[in-house]
Amino acid sequence: MSIELSFDGSYAVVTLNRPEARNALRFSMIEALSSAVDQVASSAARAVIVIGAGPKSFCAGADIKELMNRNLMEQRAGARLGQHTFDKLAKLSIPSVAVLHGHAFGGGLELAMACTFRVATAQARVGLPEIKLGLIPGYGGTQRLPRLVGEARALEMVMSGRTLDASEAERWGLVNRIVPDGDPVQIGKTFMADFIGYSRCASSFAREAVSRGMDAANGSGLDIEADLSTLAFQTRDSVEGMLAFIEKRAPEFQDA
Repeated sequence: MSIELSFDGSYAVVTLNRPEARNALRFSMIEALSSAVDQVASSAARAVIVIGAGPKSFCAGADIKELMNRNLMEQRAGARLGQHTFDKLAKLSIPSVAVLHGHAFGGGLELAMACTFRVATAQARVGLPEIKLGLIPGYGGTQRLPRLVGEARALEMVMSGRTLDASEAERWGLVNRIVPDGDPVQIGKTFMADFIGYSRCASSFAREAVSRGMDAANGSGLDIEADLSTLAFQTRDSVEGMLAFIEKRAPEFQDA
């Protein structure tokens, strides 16, 4: 299946393990990824790290040979499978980071964009080159990219198939930061260390407020924030956090 899931302390590590094909995504891999996300959702992990095996690519995109000679209904089902799987990753209650090295093209970039964060080594290259094949992105790229970089820049990438290097991707806001080359898991752990020490309840509410608000009119977004902020006050972690502040000590969150 070429998808590996492991747990390392507070971290779930998802590895695309098909380095001989630059980790190109087969439909069986997307199905296995969906199963891995379900396992993460029911685990005690506090963060997810998504990496690609081998030194050349995070993920070179979909397996083009597998996309050939499929009828209309099969092609639509394939698109919906990718969209549904990546959306499950995006909606996890815990944050995720894609560690990009080498190529992150097509479906690979769409997978990375479904993560909460993206970090990239200086050698990384990202793009949505589907237009060069007479196609357009089908796993959420046309929807997530403009939310990250704006409509004009998204259209520039989608309609030209242009590749960005790591520094430009960072300037555009497509990746959070450029990181030194090294072990991808350790890179992910170092980046995510800033996010795993807080209440999972509050972290989940914060992500939901931002995510839902992005798709709502401003007034509705403020309503969403008010509702989730009010819910956060009802958790035991919020009481512990405020008491710890008053008592000048570190809080001991229980994720409840």
